[in-house]
Amino acid sequence: MRKTAVWMLCLLLSITTVLAGCGKSETASGNSSSKGKDTPIKLALSPWPGWFVWYLVKEKGFFEKNGVNVELVWFPVYSDSLSALATGKVDANSQTLSDTLAPASKGIKLKAVLVNDNSAGGDGIVAKPSIGSVKELKGKKVATELGTVDHLLMLTGLDKNGLKEKDVNYVNMTVNDAGPAFIAGNLDAAVLWEPFLSKAIQEGKGKLLFSSKDTPGLIPDLLVFREEVTSNRPDDVKKILNAWFDALAYWKENPEESLKIMAKAAETPVDEYKAGVDSVKIFQLEDNLNAFKKGEDFTSLLYTGQKTAEFLKGLDMLTSLPKLEDVVDGHFIEELAKERK
Repeated sequence: MRKTAVWMLCLLLSITTVLAGCGKSETASGNSSSKGKDTPIKLALSPWPGWFVWYLVKEKGFFEKNGVNVELVWFPVYSDSLSALATGKVDANSQTLSDTLAPASKGIKLKAVLVNDNSAGGDGIVAKPSIGSVKELKGKKVATELGTVDHLLMLTGLDKNGLKEKDVNYVNMTVNDAGPAFIAGNLDAAVLWEPFLSKAIQEGKGKLLFSSKDTPGLIPDLLVFREEVTSNRPDDVKKILNAWFDALAYWKENPEESLKIMAKAAETPVDEYKAGVDSVKIFQLEDNLNAFKKGEDFTSLLYTGQKTAEFLKGLDMLTSLPKLEDVVDGHFIEELAKERK
């Protein structure tokens, strides 16, 4: 399951050998930016509903249609995909904006070129039925993992209700532990993401108090390239984006078939996959155009990145604030929008 792992990535950035994922594709063995144009671009992904669209792209032949050679590289463990991109074992990765900030702050040149999706209810604060609002979390035992996007969501929810982290009994706990702990009745509330969130509500009889649906744009999931790839193979980058939007168009016209293809890749029943993907907002071309613009709220990647970087630096997880304009690169989307009209 995708999650922010800044502290782990900072450690892994100093390691030269990376254990790549296994399963749905060959393991990563090096990037293709300095090789010939026919060399496959290695595009990494891990379990998250919005990223299984890449298997729809592959299955329906949209990479070939657009004349680009792409190898999807599967990572069961999300943090492995982050280190693979940071150390050049792959050319591109599907990852959160917040997880792009740590390597960028250390001088690793990355370019975020596409918003795949944005959590729109897939992350949330779930509490015991007796707790009626976020304000009632004061003094209660609330768990989420330090430095994750869900920790940021918790602080955002508290702030919107006049509370700070010191007002709750905060417990640092991974989502894998927090979900079962909540269901067992050992927590008053937990901040979780899918599928843990739905399970906690159903099995723990929890009440959803606040979710990413209440903070549009806070948790964007992106396609991020190493800068040498965007510099040396810009046409291929654009072709990959074209293939993505071709797949989204196909999904719209053929919803049942598309969901079956993605659910099969996710190794989950169609109805469960559909519930998961319904908790995210898949970004169309127009959504991407808006996201790459400057703005003063979380609908803007630049604004979101700045606020997230400040949050991580406040937790001593970043030593410096990266320059967001060097990371968030919307020119491919702008060119694509003109060409697809």
